[in-house]
Amino acid sequence: MTQVDFYILPATEPEAQLNFVCRLTEKVLRKGHQIYIQAADEAQAKEIDRLLWEFRSDSFIPHLMVGDEKIQEVPVAIGHGEDCAHHHDVMINLCHHVPDHFSRFERVAEIVFQQENLLKAKRDDWRFYKERGYALNRHDMRR
Repeated sequence: MTQVDFYILPATEPEAQLNFVCRLTEKVLRKGHQIYIQAADEAQAKEIDRLLWEFRSDSFIPHLMVGDEKIQEVPVAIGHGEDCAHHHDVMINLCHHVPDHFSRFERVAEIVFQQENLLKAKRDDWRFYKERGYALNRHDMRR
């Protein structure tokens, strides 16, 4: 059964969420996992793509956007729809809802920052997972 981790960030701006996604992706990749980053929309997917190239000068995270013909060759995929390519290990979810295909993954990371509409959506997501019996973990990054 899918394990779900909620990462609670102290920041109020969406940019902090995306920067955290880059750091989390790097950490999870170092542990040998494949990652699918579920963006909310195409614009956010493109922004994550750009940030993964630039967020650290001493880091390299091989990644492609879903739809690229070489997607099978990289450990990190970025998309904004139902197609998650061959990646079914770890999903980092940036949507304000639980994607229908979340249960294909071993783990789901929900990234929460301090914006009222996102907090409400993620509380609903927590209830959704809990009511269905999924293992939930809360990581308070504010400490």
